[in-house]
Amino acid sequence: MSVNTKIGVLLVNLGTPDEPSYSSVWRYLQQFLTDGRVIDIPWLPRQILVRGIIAPFRSNSSAKLYKKLWTENGSPLKHYGEKLTTGVQAHLGNDYEVELAMRYQNPSIESAIDKLMAKQVREMIVVPLFPQYASASTGSVYEEVMRILSKRLAIPSLKFINSFHDYEPMIDVFVKNTQKFDLDSYDHILFSYHGLPQRQLKKTDTCDHCLKTEGCCFNLTEKNQFCYSAQCHATTYAIAEKLGITAEDYSICFQSRLGKDPWVQPYTTDVLKEQSKKGAKRLLVLCPAFVSDCLETTIEVLDEYQEEFEEMGGEHIDLVESLNDNPDWIKALSDLVLANVVQKQSSVV
Repeated sequence: MSVNTKIGVLLVNLGTPDEPSYSSVWRYLQQFLTDGRVIDIPWLPRQILVRGIIAPFRSNSSAKLYKKLWTENGSPLKHYGEKLTTGVQAHLGNDYEVELAMRYQNPSIESAIDKLMAKQVREMIVVPLFPQYASASTGSVYEEVMRILSKRLAIPSLKFINSFHDYEPMIDVFVKNTQKFDLDSYDHILFSYHGLPQRQLKKTDTCDHCLKTEGCCFNLTEKNQFCYSAQCHATTYAIAEKLGITAEDYSICFQSRLGKDPWVQPYTTDVLKEQSKKGAKRLLVLCPAFVSDCLETTIEVLDEYQEEFEEMGGEHIDLVESLNDNPDWIKALSDLVLANVVQKQSSVV
């Protein structure tokens, strides 16, 4: 006797406050930053740091930034996530159930898993929406999904998509979005990725390779296959090759630092300084660590870096839009899911 069952697809992004208010931002920051994979220090000092210092003092300023980001559709990250979910569901059809979750705040991973399990899925494919692997993002999603499922007696087949930093259909969308601009009109191109503390790169290193030599992240190898920086470089090379630009035309850099410890370098701010000293006036910025535009792209790049660049003598920064709800991206993600189905048959006996 055959039993037709569905495949669940869980799309997970980082998260967003429910609204651009002090209280909502406080809840978001405290949940986000008390995650031991995000601020990787012992539990007690982490709680004191986040709940006693960071969240109370940063919530007000962050809420102001979120108000600038907010649209009539709410948070862009959540809005594009919902449109992506709807699009992937339409592409995959009735044999699949697709749910969106946020690692922090709403909709929660647990609520999305509950929905999928209520629909009797026989298999669950988890897609952390981070092209490059990092313990603080993809690793944290893994941990939370397994924590939730470990409480259940019936657990479906489970597949995690680890990263898709070199997934050609995704690369093609970034390339097409970049080609909307006249590249010859810019003095330089920046590939700006979200930053991570260097200590987190070292912790993922099992081969005593990380930061031992200059340029150890420039090439992705067996030894550094889980290195966030190395995957960022690989993404950049793939986009640059299709754009036909040379290494002299662009820089790879990292943004969004927190605290005094060294983070992955070079920092985006330092690259802005370097380019301004060379006389650059117009810069084009891509942020291929983000599948949807959010605070780190729209506000950090177009507002904060634009202001810094002008103070340095520069004139203008343009931002290449992220994947957002691009139909090509929706199809690309749907195809990535199909390629990772564990049990290919449509029914079980």
